[in-house]
Amino acid sequence: MAKPGRSLLLAALDEPSAWSITDHLTARISDALELSNFLFIKANSSDADDLAPPEPIRRPGHVEPPEPKPEFATGEQLSAFMANMSNL
Repeated sequence: MAKPGRSLLLAALDEPSAWSITDHLTARISDALELSNFLFIKANSSDADDLAPPEPIRRPGHVEPPEPKPEFATGEQLSAFMANMSNL
């Protein structure tokens, strides 16, 4: 059931409007608390080496950018870089 005062049409057409300001702030506070707990455990525990950082709460309307494809230097670029470094 929809919450009172929210338009189902607006929520369907504009995904970021599905959350109120309070919802966004609550998610931000939750992310900050998870990160601070993670950093505290990493700093004060010797067994936390394999601990992964927390994932933030997904916000509506936020699209993850695609992974950038790594670009490697060509042989010419690499030799030019090394020649410039040796001339310093």
